[in-house]
Amino acid sequence: MAVTSAGPVSLVLDILSRKVPTAMADYVEANNLQGQLKYNLFVGASSGAETENRWAKLNMIERRAPHQVGKEIAKGINHGNIKFFDKHLSMFPVDLMYGFYTREKANNRLDVAIVEASAITEDGGVIPGASVGASPEIIQMADKIIIEVNTAAPSFEGLHDITMTDLPPRRKPFLIMAPEDRIGTPHIPIDPERVVAIVESDYPDQTQPNAPEDENSRAIASNLIEFLKYEVSKGRLPENLLPLQSGIGNIANAVIGGLASGGANFKNLKVWTEVLQDSFLDLFDSGNLDFATATSIRFSPDGFKRFYDNWDQYYSKLLLRSQAVSNSPEIIRRLGVIGMNTPVEVDIYAHANSTCVLGSRMLNGLGGSADFLRSAKYSIMHTPSTRPSKTDPTGVSCIVPMCTHVDQTEHDLDVIVTEQGFADVRGLSPRERARVIIKKCAHPDYVPILEDYFNKAEFECLRKGMGHEPHMLFNSFDMHKHLVDHGTMKLNKWDWNS
Repeated sequence: MAVTSAGPVSLVLDILSRKVPTAMADYVEANNLQGQLKYNLFVGASSGAETENRWAKLNMIERRAPHQVGKEIAKGINHGNIKFFDKHLSMFPVDLMYGFYTREKANNRLDVAIVEASAITEDGGVIPGASVGASPEIIQMADKIIIEVNTAAPSFEGLHDITMTDLPPRRKPFLIMAPEDRIGTPHIPIDPERVVAIVESDYPDQTQPNAPEDENSRAIASNLIEFLKYEVSKGRLPENLLPLQSGIGNIANAVIGGLASGGANFKNLKVWTEVLQDSFLDLFDSGNLDFATATSIRFSPDGFKRFYDNWDQYYSKLLLRSQAVSNSPEIIRRLGVIGMNTPVEVDIYAHANSTCVLGSRMLNGLGGSADFLRSAKYSIMHTPSTRPSKTDPTGVSCIVPMCTHVDQTEHDLDVIVTEQGFADVRGLSPRERARVIIKKCAHPDYVPILEDYFNKAEFECLRKGMGHEPHMLFNSFDMHKHLVDHGTMKLNKWDWNS
């Protein structure tokens, strides 16, 4: 976590630091300083949601970046109380080093960094815990550093590969050819002159249980695995695939769980990803996963217990890096990563929205999805064809005529997967993509509605000589509007005169 001051103090929070932020919240609450003592908050990845939620409730956050997971902080963002800006996770720490976020400061530095350590080396190096995130860059850029040494968890010494960020024109390539390659040090070097406090923290990992798999997520996983098998059969993938990247959530867990169950029959797998969830432990235990690297471990409470209880089994198969490396497009492209992420919605031309419901309401942020989807060998979006709704038994369609917000463009995605099937859109024109996405991915209740839209748009736009990617601009969001007005996306008919 980091903070800056010119007005609000600019504070950087490490992903897992909790004791000092909790004490700060206690102080604000005890002295009725809500809304008066505010911070620009930059977080290495996602700090504990319970800490940020409390800060948001106490109106302690002026500005926030990047990705966040707390319900209260999302509420603060969407009510306009918190100025939130989103950024690709691979770019955020580098932009921090450029001084882009501290332009008002004379020395371009952050005021205070609070970082968690599982241990400190004899020469003062910080050994991170279950996450690295942007900690190396945060430490480089902070005027004052507070270190929380967490004694509630074991030392993670030896589990990290830490690189520091150089600026152009002196930046070097990341010489990584495989997920297990090491190019850095096992700790973060630190200037002891800037360390103003070392605090013992005894807070255990406070994570939530993983969302359970359901019938839809297992069907999506089955369809995705079918696609991977097909690519192996055609010689475009080796039998042990290429390094896997998986997002978070029940679909991602189901996909990795499907690889662990044995039905997929892929052996000697490797993982290059941003976050590891419980299902990766299953994949290790199945014997199918040889090695995994990430920037963060986000196990459930039971998952962390399992991880610590079997430390010797997992220790040599795992490596944690900074997010500038784990999400580096250079490495992702070199390794030929298979990128798999979940969107809010996908449109018929294969644009994807990962962040903003109805184009406006921020969920969590972009995170690293676009880092992977733009640079991966296979860029895969998996989503249920519909999401549950209180007002429609079918639910809200995740396949729409036009995305209300675009995070990944049609130029980034290769495959769309739902429980209905998968659409391989590689090499297809926009009109070809629309037909296959509607046919293979949309829910049957929405197929005729989407087909009506596309057929009308195609007819009208071709007639006018503008039919490359046909749209009826005055009707593109009619399904969304009908949802807001009537609680369902099911149009009785399109109003082409509107």
